[in-house]
Amino acid sequence: MAVVQARNITVAFGAVKVIEELDIDIREGEFIVLLGPSGCGKSTLLNCIAGLQEIADGQIWIGDNNVTWAEPADRGIGMVFQSYALYPRMTVRENLSFGLRMSKMAKAEIEKRVARAAGILKIENLLDRRPSELSGGQRQRVAIGRALVRDVDVFLFDEPLSNLDAKLRTELRVEIKKLHQDLTSTMIYVTHDQIEALTLADRIAVLNKGNIQQFASPKEIYARPNTKFVASFVGSPSMNFLKGALTADEGGLTFVTRTNQMIDLNGYATNGAVAGRREVELGLRPEQLSVGAAGPARVMGEISVIEPMGADALIWFRIGDDTLSVRVPSEAGLNIGESIELSFDPAVVSVFDAASGERV
Repeated sequence: MAVVQARNITVAFGAVKVIEELDIDIREGEFIVLLGPSGCGKSTLLNCIAGLQEIADGQIWIGDNNVTWAEPADRGIGMVFQSYALYPRMTVRENLSFGLRMSKMAKAEIEKRVARAAGILKIENLLDRRPSELSGGQRQRVAIGRALVRDVDVFLFDEPLSNLDAKLRTELRVEIKKLHQDLTSTMIYVTHDQIEALTLADRIAVLNKGNIQQFASPKEIYARPNTKFVASFVGSPSMNFLKGALTADEGGLTFVTRTNQMIDLNGYATNGAVAGRREVELGLRPEQLSVGAAGPARVMGEISVIEPMGADALIWFRIGDDTLSVRVPSEAGLNIGESIELSFDPAVVSVFDAASGERV
């Protein structure tokens, strides 16, 4: 097992810096997810670790080795790409063994590794088929197996499930989780799907515009996002934002909406000392809000849309120019146009500075 470090990495395409002075330290045996929107630099960072992308500045370390200028084949990694990248005229067995045969490995060792990978991925009955005879999920298993036979300590995944349908994505996500538990290897996984990130990762690095916004456990990122960007990107449905002002005085913390409703925020743990008045946005996840006076903090809203979702429903409330979504049981019996009091616990919400987007 190996530690992977990127130290002060900068990647530029011409005058455009895609990644600038980025640092990340990945511990032995961790499952790390690089999460972010398209163009944020997550695949570029993965390619830098793999040796497929040159860096303008900085260093890449795998274990005790500085591999900044080492060839991909010499870095001790296995990589699974978004496209299956299988040789169409080779059987599954031949695809799995191709890299080992090219390295002149002994035939007995090749057969042993292919059999082991096939057993782990449950593709023993597919070894004599060609890629055209496989489903999408089976092809992706073969692509993972081709990395697995290399018997390395670091595996890199570049959006491996993005070409699959929803059911197959769920099934293979579970398989990848089991694979990590069995191998205990270091795995770095790139995705823009926050559900994949939350379910797979030991820690998530949320990237935006080439910078890591937050690097923490899924629980911490979901419950205490550092920035409004992280808060809005992680969670489905996404976090609600209510604009207003935060005031701090002898009575404690009070949030004032743009419709001049006063909300008691005593119980909210600020990141530092807060004094006076500042423009903020109050972040509330749909499940943190309750219909009725169940929580200590309360706000009035009018129902504008009701979205049935089977076992529950998503209710959209209008508060002035802001809209909040609330998850409620499907039999809640609410109607469009109703004015309803919403309540929440200030201890679980998030407050972000309106100008910087940083957590207050």
